[in-house]
Amino acid sequence: MKTHSTSRTASRAVRTPGGLSLRVDPRALIVVVLLLAAACAAGVALIGTGDAGIPAADVLKTLAGNGTAYQDFIVNELRLPRVLVGLLVGASLGLGGALFQSVSRNPLGSPDVLGLSQGSTAGALVVIVLMSGTSAQVTFGALVGGLVTGCAIYLLAWKQGVHGYRLVLVGIGVSAIATAVNGYLLTKADLVDAARAVVWMTGSLNGRDWDQVWPLLALCAVLVPLVLANARGLRMMEMGDDVANALGVRVQRVRLVLMVSAVLLTAAATAAAGPVSFVALTAPQLARRLTRSPGPNLVPSLCMGAALLVAADWASQRLFGADQLPVGVVTGVLGGGYLLWLLVTERRAGRI
Repeated sequence: MKTHSTSRTASRAVRTPGGLSLRVDPRALIVVVLLLAAACAAGVALIGTGDAGIPAADVLKTLAGNGTAYQDFIVNELRLPRVLVGLLVGASLGLGGALFQSVSRNPLGSPDVLGLSQGSTAGALVVIVLMSGTSAQVTFGALVGGLVTGCAIYLLAWKQGVHGYRLVLVGIGVSAIATAVNGYLLTKADLVDAARAVVWMTGSLNGRDWDQVWPLLALCAVLVPLVLANARGLRMMEMGDDVANALGVRVQRVRLVLMVSAVLLTAAATAAAGPVSFVALTAPQLARRLTRSPGPNLVPSLCMGAALLVAADWASQRLFGADQLPVGVVTGVLGGGYLLWLLVTERRAGRI
């Protein structure tokens, strides 16, 4: 009788001193380590990039506290916050996308498709166009808009529970409505507010400082452990609600906790950097292809999102000469190409 080795059978059980048993996939662990290294390397390269270029060795020396006063100002005050916001936004989008795709059981079930990004954009535009608000007020408006949109999608998709395809269909409808609202708000804006709104809608890390780092870091510090604590339930739910219930998973409770966490992560990321497109869609898919592991792949998706966004930000500054593009333009081009490839692949496989 032939046996076939898979990532599931290759996983190993590890028991901690406290008696907790964890199952670790060696390949997934290697992928996570490599993605973290890639994200850190891209971050160091990004810190050294700019009009005042700094070699990577000097960047590391300055981060360790051994740089000159000039290097310390450039690295720690101007560029490090931007990189940290990029890492946190990418990680939040990657994890939020993995949660949405797992809950909806659909590779297209990402915040970009479900309308959360458009809802956050609507909240920001209300503040910009109708209130001429400050940057802090725009951030708050985007956060509220994302939360309201997420609640609306969940409630409209509820019918004795929330199921995947109904969630995606409701999300597409809400996305269309939010897009129409955004277009209307832009037509009512004056020239200055409209230009400001368009810049924000592109998605950018320009001008980000420590004021954006700390709230996003605090949110991730709370939500990431909460999500990982419910990862087993999410994995059981991918086999179907009936099977998960039979295995003792409180399906609706776990789904609600994970959906709220995904909405908060996505809304906070959008509030911090604008609607950076396609990271939430592509990061979980790329992570799953690298790990070749079934299940939601939450940690690899988180690391992939962080690496993707920082690498895209570096590319936006270095690959287009004197024209530095917002990071949302780069992720939009790359993500759009990936979406087309994914659709062609799914069609050839007979899944759509």
